[in-house]
Amino acid sequence: MASFGIVVFKIVFHLFNPFEFESKDIKKFIYVNIYVKDYIYLISNQFQMNIIEKAGILAIGTRLLRVHDQLRTDANAFYKAQGFDFETKWFPVMYVLSIKSPLSIMEIAAEIGLSHPTTITLLRELENRKYIESIKDERDERKRNIQLTSQGLELVNSLRPIWKMIIKVLTKLTTNQNNLFQD
Repeated sequence: MASFGIVVFKIVFHLFNPFEFESKDIKKFIYVNIYVKDYIYLISNQFQMNIIEKAGILAIGTRLLRVHDQLRTDANAFYKAQGFDFETKWFPVMYVLSIKSPLSIMEIAAEIGLSHPTTITLLRELENRKYIESIKDERDERKRNIQLTSQGLELVNSLRPIWKMIIKVLTKLTTNQNNLFQD
């Protein structure tokens, strides 16, 4: 099973001109090229044909879940390979708090579109990593607001060049007449 890093570096060296970014003071050059068929081929060949596969379009939800799970696993491996203690499931919270902070738990849940219990779980994980902290609301001391710690902000700032690269890759991947991600 190919990891995200292997997939990226296999298909990364073909299209884009090199661009440079700095991460932890180490200059890295990354050549980015995405061929949709390469990634789909790599993903589709990982799964052996089973009853769900044979169900075809009837099992579209299950198939999409598999792709989602594989992308998440590969992205987590990519972050780890780049030396970051970061998981993709934390992205929405960290990103929102880097843009708008402090926020209440309910405001975060609304911004990221997840349930309150799911948001609480993510917040606990991030608090255990010391990426976020809770502070009392200035207007209502019973209410907790959440903000990034200096460590969390440092992590987000270190990840921004990676996120810019991901934007370029995904833009290339989805820029076509059949793009389902455009309105």
